[in-house]
Amino acid sequence: MQVGYEQVFEFGYVCSVCNDRAIPKVSVIPERAYQYLRHLSLCDDDESKLLRLKSVGGVETIQFLNYVGVIVTPDGFQIEILPKIVKHAEHNDAVSDSRRSLLNMLRTLGMYRHIQTAAAHLEKYKMPLLEIFIGQFLSSVNQLVKRGIKRDYQPQSDNLFYLKGKLNINAQLKHNLVQQHRFCVDYDEYVPDITVNRLIKAALQKVLLMTRSAQNQRLARELEFVFADVSPITVQAISKETLNLSRGMEHYQVPVAWSQLILEGISPLSMRGDAHAFSLLFPLESVFESYVESVLRQTLHPPFTVKGQLQTSHLATYDAKRMFRLKPDIAVYNGGELKLVLDTKWKLIDASKANGADKFLLSQQDFYQMHAYGHKYLQGEGDLVLIYPSNDKFTAPLTSAFEFSSSLRLWVVPFDIHHQTYDGDRLKLPSQLNGQLTHAPDISMVF
Repeated sequence: MQVGYEQVFEFGYVCSVCNDRAIPKVSVIPERAYQYLRHLSLCDDDESKLLRLKSVGGVETIQFLNYVGVIVTPDGFQIEILPKIVKHAEHNDAVSDSRRSLLNMLRTLGMYRHIQTAAAHLEKYKMPLLEIFIGQFLSSVNQLVKRGIKRDYQPQSDNLFYLKGKLNINAQLKHNLVQQHRFCVDYDEYVPDITVNRLIKAALQKVLLMTRSAQNQRLARELEFVFADVSPITVQAISKETLNLSRGMEHYQVPVAWSQLILEGISPLSMRGDAHAFSLLFPLESVFESYVESVLRQTLHPPFTVKGQLQTSHLATYDAKRMFRLKPDIAVYNGGELKLVLDTKWKLIDASKANGADKFLLSQQDFYQMHAYGHKYLQGEGDLVLIYPSNDKFTAPLTSAFEFSSSLRLWVVPFDIHHQTYDGDRLKLPSQLNGQLTHAPDISMVF
């Protein structure tokens, strides 16, 4: 299996090592890895969400779109795609800051709530993302082993020199008619060979194929030895098994969640046919939306409530049928009254570019969308909020509201994703909007 690693930022480019000239800001990867990605980019619509063939400087390249995470190609080459959270991703801390921010946001997704991002783990942000995930999986299994792996009674059949359990008469007549000193028996044995342990062992074996870290390799081998008496099982067989975490097996939840993630991955890519291909990819728009909503839910208290993905209004009706559902990301209610409609956008805007055609790098299409939300959900009166990730060019709300009318306003505000512990406001609302949340604490968060 080929060993190699490349790191790019979202919307970055890669080309094949076979090209005869270097292109600025285009990463070079091995030919086999490039051809694999090229094949995927020409597949179905799912792949087109992630990969796009594009010519840069007269050279064919593949551009990664708004998915981030890890791709391992069938020959073992690893590609890490990171969110671009600063305007100039080349600065010294860009890579570790991107990994830290991504991990912090992923914790708000249910299946990743066990990701650790405490200060003790900050040094790990310099490791590739895949090694961070593998390290946390191995740590969870190590904790499981210290508490003791689960055993259960399993039916066994064997031909022994002594009588144990129940004699199998049919098998005894078939196999031991001559050698009468042996016994074909059926019995129950208290063994660790149960489904959840097979799942974890399969994940450990896959990790050994993927990890490049000597520390992770050593720990994975030690843990695999603990599961030596557990039968091997294929991913296909696991999918047919019923995982039953019974009472008293709460300590299995995190290792099992990591095991399923490592064995199955998450991806829009068609990688099912190759056992060595693996991807763990996340749509940034959805991750950012989930993160903002989670922070607001934990920050705002009664009488304020937060709801996600409203779906009660449509853009138009045709023959009395409602059409084109409108789905703002987040809504804040005061009791039963809708107070604010908020929408998240994963884009880097620039507060210094107010003049000319730049318009802070805002999208006119986003404004059309918010205008529709304002008229359908707020009946044309109130405040709307567009939330973008903060960056070095956008650290405070734009000073004025965009006025759709004298009674309908749109505010553009930053949301800090960079730190898991932060003393200032996470969602930086202008003072005019903070006044509407007078019964709520400041919008600040330790997360």
